[in-house]
Amino acid sequence: MATIIGGIATTHVPAIGNAIAKGLQNDPYWKPFFDGFKSAHTWLETNRPDVVVVVYNDHGLNFFLDKIPTFAVGAADQYQHADEGWGLPVSAPFPGDAEFSWHIIEQLVGNEFDVTSCQEMLVDHAFTIPLALLWPDAAKRPTKIIPVEINTVQHPLPTPARCLKFGQTIGRAIESYAPDLKVLVVGTGGLSHQLDGERAGFINKDFDLFCLEQLVKTPEALTRYTIPQLVELAGSQGVELLNWIAMRGALTGRVSKVHSNYHIPISNTASALLVLDNHPAKQTELRKAG
Repeated sequence: MATIIGGIATTHVPAIGNAIAKGLQNDPYWKPFFDGFKSAHTWLETNRPDVVVVVYNDHGLNFFLDKIPTFAVGAADQYQHADEGWGLPVSAPFPGDAEFSWHIIEQLVGNEFDVTSCQEMLVDHAFTIPLALLWPDAAKRPTKIIPVEINTVQHPLPTPARCLKFGQTIGRAIESYAPDLKVLVVGTGGLSHQLDGERAGFINKDFDLFCLEQLVKTPEALTRYTIPQLVELAGSQGVELLNWIAMRGALTGRVSKVHSNYHIPISNTASALLVLDNHPAKQTELRKAG
């Protein structure tokens, strides 16, 4: 059976991609940010996932305002990146796992999540930058990656409670997949930031740190917020927290924090990293029984 080994949440600011392309990891402005990922690299080197499920939000590369599904799952054997207009280098294609994707999709639909199934899917910086941060050496990345997209752009947005349930259903779907695979779930975006309007540049450190704490042990605490409340507390783009909540929901076992890092600002965004171990009770029981 597939095993969920853990979850990681991280920022996906486009400026990070340009810093990587220009080799600025040791620049005084960027060094505290990039140094925060060293513990994540060590954990990944030790645990070596076979498949990564990436929960992110598209910014107009694959979906636009005329057609944005609430939830979408890639069901392809390969995913392309393309020029987004940020000056970012275009990444090489990412290998998928269509069979595994269809298993997750079937489980989601069977549990009343009406997802959009994408047999062709462009992935943007919200997908590519976190992978570049977590695996600076592209040759060491996992062999299969499954994109899961949540609408955080066009209102009405799914509620935090709905996103937690969405993640929980993904977690159960992963654990019911027969092949013996180690699966990592990654959520990307945020934390607090607003790119436009009177509050452009808004960062709420206290709320960010509260979210980082709650995501470890009591993610249900974040489901009491409405979308307007999240916008007020985290900024209009801070609703990308929904991706983090879905990631956390997918961790079905006993969860413990491996590492976290919070750094402000990166560009005009609060950047954060959270690495979580997942100890699946079901898998442990099965191994003992065997």
